[in-house]
Order: sequence, then structure tokens, then C-alpha cells
Amino acid sequence: MATEIHPTAIVHEGASLDEDVTIGPYCIVGKGVKIGKSSRLISNVVIEGNTEVGENCSIYPFATIGLPPQDLKYKGEDTAVRIGNNNIIREYVSIHRASVSGDGSTAIGDDNFIMAYVHIAHDCKIGSHVIMANSVGLSGHTTVEDYVVIGGMVGVHQHTRIGAYAMVGGFSRIVQDIPPYMIAAGTEKAKLYGLNTIGLKRNGFSDETINELKKAYKILFREKLSLKDAIKKVQEELPYTDEIKRLIEFILKNKRGICR
Repeated sequence: MATEIHPTAIVHEGASLDEDVTIGPYCIVGKGVKIGKSSRLISNVVIEGNTEVGENCSIYPFATIGLPPQDLKYKGEDTAVRIGNNNIIREYVSIHRASVSGDGSTAIGDDNFIMAYVHIAHDCKIGSHVIMANSVGLSGHTTVEDYVVIGGMVGVHQHTRIGAYAMVGGFSRIVQDIPPYMIAAGTEKAKLYGLNTIGLKRNGFSDETINELKKAYKILFREKLSLKDAIKKVQEELPYTDEIKRLIEFILKNKRGICR
């Protein structure tokens, strides 16, 4: 199918649009922007800079993508935004291009649902199959791994990581890393509330795997051991499955501390 551009839209001649792309009323697509097959800009969307949007994405009114980062160190350098396929980006979402203190790109994977008023700051790395509810704010250099669910009105400190399959409750303040597979919440400072059991079951984890992760959680976060001793005990007493390995490796790589 042919690409459709509404008469009120402004598309720079230096932009690249694949087939079956829809550019709705009053959208602005800047020089260098690339939009993949069958993606739709509903209306009033602004996309600028070195930005790539994948295939079959739906971007809703007043979303802004690829604008300069809110970082005083940034002086107009050529940085990027990379967005994968099958993403839903709702009203008033803002996704900023990278600044100068990272690898040069703000990156978002595939099959994500990003609800209204979410802010994804410079140099953030978002995986795939992530759900972010309304008004989530991700500060610069935040990492959100695959299959994470974040409730509404959550604020995340810069350089913080949220591990795969974790769930963060609404109105939480995240200032330390959230390990994979866990539930975290807290308005003053988030803390862990156990394993994200329902989320793991929904994503096909076996009862055996969930039980092993529960045991690991208890050792790591409930036995009042030092983190070093707790990790050693997990490695000695539990089967070193891919899930346990992922959990331990995530914890060992922390720089801001682990939510406990």
C-alpha cells in the first residue's frame, strides 16, 4: 500500500518513509528521520533528528520523539533515537535523543506499550515487551529490561536499572536497581515485596523455576546476610539455572545499590 501524508503534515524531503506509512494531520517529520513499514503517526506528532522508528508502530497525538535532551552538557551533537517494531506510543509521550555521556543513542526495543505522558530521557535503554503506565518518568541512562511492568506516576533516578520480568508499583520512587523477577514499590524509597509470581506464570515460567527463584529471593533479601554471603549461599545451595544466573549477574553489576 502507498504511504499517506495528510495535506497539513510537514515532512522534510530528507526524511525516509517506508511503504504503507500513515502521517496524520499536523505532524512534523524532520530531516534524517526514518519511519518503517506500516507505522502510523495519528496526528500532531513531532519526530526530529537522527531518529529511526521501526515497522508497525502507532504513535498518538502530541508525542515528541528525537528532540534534544534536557542535559546542559549537550551542545547539539549528532546523537540518535532507535525505536523497534510493533510499539504503541500514546499521547504526550516524550522520547529524547541521547546526550554526550553515553553510547550516542536512546534505544527502545519491540512490542512495548508506552502509555500517556511517559518521559524517556536521553540515553535510556528500554527492552521489549515492556509496559509503562501513565506519567512514568525515566531519568537519563535508565535501563529497563524485557517484560518489565511499571505502574503509573513512577519516578526513576538516572543510571538506575530495572531487571527483566520485574513489576514496579504505581507512585514509586526508584533510586536503586530493581533485580529481575521481583515486585518493588514505595513512595519514599522503593523496596522489594517478593517475587513477581503472577507475572512469571503469565510469561510461561514453570512452577519449579518459580520455586527456585523464591528460594533465591529469601536467601538474598530475607536472611539478613551480607550481599556477598547471600550470593555465595545461593550459588552453593541452589541449581545454577539460567534464571538464577541472570539474577546473580544483575546484582553483581550494580553501581547504585540494590533495592532490598
